Amino acid sequence: MQITPIGFGSWAIGGSGWRGAWGPQDDGEAIGAIRRAVELGINWIDTAAVYGLGHSEELVARALEDIPESERPYVFTKCERRWDERGNVYGSLKKDSIKRECEDSLRRLGVDAIDLYQIHWPEPEEDIEEGWEAMAGLKEEGKVLHIGVSNFDVSQMERCQKIAPIETLQPPYSIIRRGIEDEILPYCRDHGIGVIVYSPMASGLLSGRMTRERVENMPDDDWRKRAPDFNEPRLSRNLALVELLREIGADHGGYSPAEVAIAWTLRHPAVTAAIVGGRRPEQVDGVVGAADLTLTDEDLSRIESFLKENP
Repeated sequence: MQITPIGFGSWAIGGSGWRGAWGPQDDGEAIGAIRRAVELGINWIDTAAVYGLGHSEELVARALEDIPESERPYVFTKCERRWDERGNVYGSLKKDSIKRECEDSLRRLGVDAIDLYQIHWPEPEEDIEEGWEAMAGLKEEGKVLHIGVSNFDVSQMERCQKIAPIETLQPPYSIIRRGIEDEILPYCRDHGIGVIVYSPMASGLLSGRMTRERVENMPDDDWRKRAPDFNEPRLSRNLALVELLREIGADHGGYSPAEVAIAWTLRHPAVTAAIVGGRRPEQVDGVVGAADLTLTDEDLSRIESFLKENP
C-alpha cells in the first residue's frame, strides 16, 4: 500500500459509555469529519473494534458507503480488545477469539477484506504467538490483506517475526512522548516495518486549541481529564510548548501548532505516517497541512532546547 503521510484516526468518534471515551460525540459530525478527510486527499482511515465498543467501525462504514470505489480510502482496524455484556474491556489473543473479532469487524465495516489488521495490545503476553499465528492465517484466507501490531516492544515483535513478517507497527509518538526513539524505531527501520504513529498531537494537547479552562470543563468520562499531561505540573509546561509551536508555525507562513507537532513526528526517517484524529470537519482542515511542512534544523533545535529547559 502507498499511504498518505497523514491518516484519519477514529478513536474519539466512538462516543461515550466505554473506558477509553473522549466524552459525547455527534455521529453526524463524525461522519462529516471522515468525509472531509477523504475530500482533502487522506487515503486511509484507522479505527479499532473497541472504539465505542464497535460504534466507531459502524460510523466509518456509514461515512464511506456513498464514496465511489475508485476514491475509497484504505480501512485499518484492530483486534484483541474484547468487552463483555457490561462493557468491561479485556484482552484476548486466542485464535478463535481473533477469528470471531475479524468476522465482526468485517460485518460492521461492510467490507469483504480489511486492508490492514492489527493486534491492538500485546495482552495477555503469553498468548502473543497464538494471536500472531491467527493473524497470519487470516491473511492467508484473504480476509485481511496486511497484518501489523500496535504498542509492541522489540522483544515482542521478534517473537512474531519467527512466525510471519510484521508489516506495520502502530506506536504512540509525540514531542512529549518519545520512548520509541532509542530501540523501536531503529528496529523497524532495519527490518522494513512501516511505522504509523498515533497521538502525534498528544491526544489534542498540542493542537493549539487546548486551554486550562477546557481541561477543567471536560466531561467526566473523557479519559484525558485524569491524564498526567493534562494536569499540573505538566499542563503549564505543555501549554508553553504549544506557544513555541505556534511561533514556529507562524515563521513558516501560518501553520497551526497541531501541524507543527505532526510534522515533528514525520521528520523521523523511520516514521511512515501519522494518525490524526478528528471529531468535526473543521478540525481536519487544521491538520492536513502537516504533510507539506518541513521543519528546519533551527526549528528542531528550538524544540529540543525548550524540552531540556523544561523537563
